[in-house]
Amino acid sequence: MNHYLRIFTQRNAAVLLLLGFASGLPLALTSGTLQAWMTVENVDLKTIGFFSLVGQAYVFKFLWAPVMDRFTPPLLGRRRGWLLLTQLALIAGIVAMGFMQPDRNLTLLAALAVLVAFCSASQDIVFDAWKTDVLPPEERGSGAAITVLGYRLAMLVSGGLALWLADRYLGWQSTYWLMALLLLPALIATLMANEPDTHATTPHSLRDAVSLPLKDFFQRNNAWLLITLIVLYKLGDAFAASLTTTFLIRGVGFTAGDVGLVNKTLGLLATIIGALYGGMLMQRLSLFRALMIFGVLQAASNFAYWLLAVTSPHLWSMASAVFVENLCGGMGTAAFVALLMTLCNKSFSATQFALLSALSAVGRVYVGPAAGWLVELWGWPTFYAFTVLAALPGLLLLILCRETLNAAQNSGQFLPRRRFAAAYRWTTRLFCAGCGFIALWLVALALQALGLWQVGPAVIRLFETGMALLVLAVCGGVAFDYLALRENAVVKKSD
Repeated sequence: MNHYLRIFTQRNAAVLLLLGFASGLPLALTSGTLQAWMTVENVDLKTIGFFSLVGQAYVFKFLWAPVMDRFTPPLLGRRRGWLLLTQLALIAGIVAMGFMQPDRNLTLLAALAVLVAFCSASQDIVFDAWKTDVLPPEERGSGAAITVLGYRLAMLVSGGLALWLADRYLGWQSTYWLMALLLLPALIATLMANEPDTHATTPHSLRDAVSLPLKDFFQRNNAWLLITLIVLYKLGDAFAASLTTTFLIRGVGFTAGDVGLVNKTLGLLATIIGALYGGMLMQRLSLFRALMIFGVLQAASNFAYWLLAVTSPHLWSMASAVFVENLCGGMGTAAFVALLMTLCNKSFSATQFALLSALSAVGRVYVGPAAGWLVELWGWPTFYAFTVLAALPGLLLLILCRETLNAAQNSGQFLPRRRFAAAYRWTTRLFCAGCGFIALWLVALALQALGLWQVGPAVIRLFETGMALLVLAVCGGVAFDYLALRENAVVKKSD
């Protein structure tokens, strides 16, 4: 047991906890807490809804991540220097938000919210890169767990606690100033942290910082299988979590108060415990074994909601289902973050981690509409049985990637591709074309939202074309990766 707990007493543990806290704190201040403030100040619903777009900075942070790989600030080095700059900007932005009044300074408040979200997403980029560079393979699971602990605690502080303080004691402006004050320990953590001692080369130009991370990843053996694994590994968990609150209230019949108490409080506690316990276990497990064991538990835990759907409602049964599902989900998260760190090249870990984490969000973002449709079609019990099956493709892909992951964890190197060079070039071109159409779709939506251009129904075709090209590219890449695996297996048998 002492061996398992050793990581939590090391210097890096305190730094990870404080930086994880700083990573999670600004999120609610530009989303839920800000929405509550505007609601209390009687801002109209359309405007409040528009403010939800502020969070897009977290989705598209990979667009400016190459800048943080390419350039090094004059103080503290490439990673800590950017951490310091983004944290100072965050503190200044949150303090400035505290001087605003939504009913008087709405435009300026919106600009400050965008600035805070941008700086928060930028801090996430550098923090992810720092922990990827500084943590050895055997400590990545534990590091991910400590980060989850700090992140979740910060969301609780800037969410529920901030609302309570603003309503009962401090008011909204003083609450925002207090939240800015709570970021000061993160500055101390940044000064305490060690700059990663890597021999990796920094990109020589911004063009290299954009192109080399993609070239490096897509020239690896089984790259398309790895991308698909990232998208699908937590798909079953995402389906199960997408409609949990609606299921517990409408599907089972619990009150909103009971659901809020159990699902939010007990669920948060279970996620933290699961992440910490998973991180401890990963000190003795290989990355592949941890992903497989936690992935199976993650899938099986969805049966708890199926059982809840087919039995009489009891508060203890809801608490048990919520605890088990979030516990296993937390364990899976610790292993998954360790996977993302393993897949990054330290020369441009900021860009690659941002790209991979954006890919991992695809499942969470797009399962919501599909989940609602499936519930209407099948009903709750069948839907939750389906969430277990939805986890199986990710586990199958994990088995196919076993040798690649073991080699990457043991040597830190990825085997290059040796077959189907021309075919892979076409899949990459299709993928880039699909990304181009999606980018045009986003630009068109932005212009339409600003009232600068009425694009009409053609905007939907841009999205559909882009998604079709992306799906075709991924399916083609996975097929060639599988064929390459089979050929390698035949060669090994003949040898």
